[in-house]
Amino acid sequence: MNRLAPSILSADFSQLGQQVSLIEEAGAHVIHVDVMDGHFVPNISYGATVMKSLCGKTKMPFDVHLMIENPDQYLEDFVTDQTEYITVHQEACTHLHRTVQHIKSLGVKAGVALNPATSLATLDYILGEVDMVLIMSVNPGFGGQKFIASALEKVAELDAIKKEKGYDFVIEIDGGINLDNVKTVTDAGVELVVAGSSVFGAENIPARVKEFLEIL
Repeated sequence: MNRLAPSILSADFSQLGQQVSLIEEAGAHVIHVDVMDGHFVPNISYGATVMKSLCGKTKMPFDVHLMIENPDQYLEDFVTDQTEYITVHQEACTHLHRTVQHIKSLGVKAGVALNPATSLATLDYILGEVDMVLIMSVNPGFGGQKFIASALEKVAELDAIKKEKGYDFVIEIDGGINLDNVKTVTDAGVELVVAGSSVFGAENIPARVKEFLEIL
């Protein structure tokens, strides 16, 4: 089943709890948590405290996307009873296999993200170990960017590798996803769809979630 993971990076933080309730009641599956440190990406977002403020306020699991340097230092901070995935960037991990094993040792599923210009070949020796691969379809750092079309080719290639090797990782996409391209990315092999400004920027957030779910 394809799932929708609205990114709270695009939410109104003065009404975060209410907006999370809106997307949950409309049927969204997962909360995507974008964490930026101002070093790995040119922006600063929020940390574990904001995410943890939602614990118990929603039944949706957390999908944590760490766009940070030295992620191993902070993994424990994002582990809660509701954390389903913690995803780190291949480009930020000197010892990626060790980091993936670290995440799993915390009882959380491990994901690896790739920036638009990073080849799938960099994951050749880790794909059998990961629970999710996140294909970035924008350069990470800011919401509301335009979808990079070459991400579709990368998704299709990854889906082919997954089927050929019998892997069971989830394919996720993040960046520039909207109602016009969401079917295209899921047809290419995406199973978990991150949507930020296209959900929280809508005049009617629950209606927008339902529009996404109808397509998914």
